[in-house]
Amino acid sequence: MKLKSVPASLIMFFLFISISGKIYSQNKLEKYIQEGISNNIVLQQKKISLEKAMYSLKTATSYFLPSINLEGDYTSGQGGRNIPIPIGDLLNPVYSTLNQLTQSSSFPQLENEKINFFPFHYYDVKLHTTMPILNTDIIINHSIQNDEVHLQQYEVDIYKRELIKDIKTAYYNYLSAISAEKIYNNALKVAEEGKRVNESLLKNGKGLPVYILRSESEIAEIDSKIVEAGNNVKTAQRYFNFILNKNLNTAIDTSYNIKLKLNEVDQILSGSYDVSSREELKMLETGESMNESALTMKKLYWVPKINAFLDLGAQDQIWNYNSDSKYYLFGFQLSIPIFEGFRNSYKVDEAELDLKNIQLSLEKTRNQLKLSQSISRDNLIAARQNYFTAIKKYKAAASYERLITKGYKEGVNTFIETVDARSQLTQAELMMNINTNKVLTALADYEREIGTGK
Repeated sequence: MKLKSVPASLIMFFLFISISGKIYSQNKLEKYIQEGISNNIVLQQKKISLEKAMYSLKTATSYFLPSINLEGDYTSGQGGRNIPIPIGDLLNPVYSTLNQLTQSSSFPQLENEKINFFPFHYYDVKLHTTMPILNTDIIINHSIQNDEVHLQQYEVDIYKRELIKDIKTAYYNYLSAISAEKIYNNALKVAEEGKRVNESLLKNGKGLPVYILRSESEIAEIDSKIVEAGNNVKTAQRYFNFILNKNLNTAIDTSYNIKLKLNEVDQILSGSYDVSSREELKMLETGESMNESALTMKKLYWVPKINAFLDLGAQDQIWNYNSDSKYYLFGFQLSIPIFEGFRNSYKVDEAELDLKNIQLSLEKTRNQLKLSQSISRDNLIAARQNYFTAIKKYKAAASYERLITKGYKEGVNTFIETVDARSQLTQAELMMNINTNKVLTALADYEREIGTGK
């Protein structure tokens, strides 16, 4: 009977399911990373600092615009110094003469007057507008605040990349703890089966009581390892959820294709990466730009500052308001520093030292990042090599265990040799698990160093 050919659509369906499963397993970690980024409190605080820097930039921009204020004064007083005005003494003789000539009383007698310095029921209400015409401090401060925004953004990016590395490492540690627990559980099943076989042989008069005692000792030892492994799983689970700012006992999805991630190691190691893209350097370069701006500001202290102003208002007494009360007043203000005890020169020298200091820090950090990237790469290469070695040892231990078990069944090897072979196999499997985790964590660290960890 010939098998019917499998439809191409069915093959494509299973291929799609297989690929989708791999993509989902990898995207699950990406989902956890996004959760960690969204929930992390420290990152939220740094984003608040970024928002504050953006508002500071908007504030610096607002200084280029006119400033309009409604201002009002009300003043009233009596007494104090005054200015005497002898109007009566000056005009009364003249008025008397005029009355005599005209035979009338058309020109009354006047009293001497005095004007107090204090205004009486005086008000002044105006719209006061000021506008900077030339002010280098405003221009340069705007540039500094713009750099401050970038500085805060780099701080967010730096912490985010470090957080991503920590989330990956915690997730890999949890997977490793789960695998270790499974290894011990499998070893326990084998040990219990060995005890069952020895009990059966003893009943049939072919076994030895010492073998049963040895089996029980092996089971007890594995039980203690299982308890320890279980505690490690809980600890890893709680720490992972702690990083994600979730309930510590929240279940963790372990459907992650480790082999698929391990296959990326060669590709990543074959690439060439430059530390110039690191946020740490960009942050220091931004700081250098800010110091250069501050130095420029201090060097331009001699540039005049020119402002314009315009007042539109009304002033009068006893709250009177008419066409004569209204007024406008405009003008310009000029400020030129002449001498300030050499303070500006000292500030320039200080700013130059600050700039030189951050330039040295930039060079030092660049060298440190190169060294750190090199060490991280070497650690990944070493971890990968140890992983390959662990695989070889595991295969050898598995072959050895199969041969010893077969020999024991045939009566060639002793039970103690099978226990030793199983122990070696368990240890080899644990070392392979540990070295797998070391490769993954070293890869996460190297991705952080080369700036590709996302």
